[in-house]
Amino acid sequence: METTLGRRTRILAATTATAGLVLVAGCSSDDNGGGTKTAAGGVEVVKAGQLTTCTHLPYPPFQSEIDGKVQGFDVSLIDLVAKDLGVKQDIVDQPFENFKTGGSLNAGQCDLAAAGMTITDERKKNVDFSDPYFEATQAVLVDKKSGITSFAQLKGKKVGAQAQTTGEDYAKSKGLDPVSFESSDAVLNGLRTGQVEAVVIDYPVVQGWLKDKANAAAFDVAEQINTGEQYGFSVKKGNTKLVAAINKALADAKADGTYKKLYEQWIGPYDEAAASPSAS
Repeated sequence: METTLGRRTRILAATTATAGLVLVAGCSSDDNGGGTKTAAGGVEVVKAGQLTTCTHLPYPPFQSEIDGKVQGFDVSLIDLVAKDLGVKQDIVDQPFENFKTGGSLNAGQCDLAAAGMTITDERKKNVDFSDPYFEATQAVLVDKKSGITSFAQLKGKKVGAQAQTTGEDYAKSKGLDPVSFESSDAVLNGLRTGQVEAVVIDYPVVQGWLKDKANAAAFDVAEQINTGEQYGFSVKKGNTKLVAAINKALADAKADGTYKKLYEQWIGPYDEAAASPSAS
């Protein structure tokens, strides 16, 4: 969510919920009977036997609850990291602000954040990022009856965006006053019910929406905007071992075809340019 890279900035009002994802069974050592928890490769984790991931739900296709389990592109990639570390992934749902600022990472609530998060210089002050794993663009999604065919035509229109995201930031930077919605689901509902005539949001999210035939029949992508955003996974500043483990899992997945398979499963037709962003 941002090149300002962080498009997915969420809202502070939300309840914290946890959803466990059992991946590959494995054990990590718990040194000194409850002291430092250590996974494979000497990576310290906040809970023994787990790689705890903070996210903000829902944000399909990156993470959302499907059939009672949190699933998505980000989830699948971090599953690979957990497997390498010999632990299971456990997902904690909380307001985006909590981990964007590094707060929940510093407090030991999670080891990393995976939330379709754009890498930005501002965020780098508070957290360390993995290598970029996804090149994102913003999209203008409109009701087919609106007559809107470009971003330039949004002036004077009712426009929606997800609160505290790069999509909202971009709209504001161009002089618009978007209606803020708490979640991506609320953004789509706002468009569906006529609260807004168009929305500005990450294109992969729109791709997920348009997989639904009813949405595809009702809405059109008026324009894609390349804002230079790249997604990354974030960790507590100075956690170099976990960053290295994430980067290794990403590189291995791209080399052996796993990344491409997951991309096609969750995002759509494989776009090598979007899938292999250069590190910034």
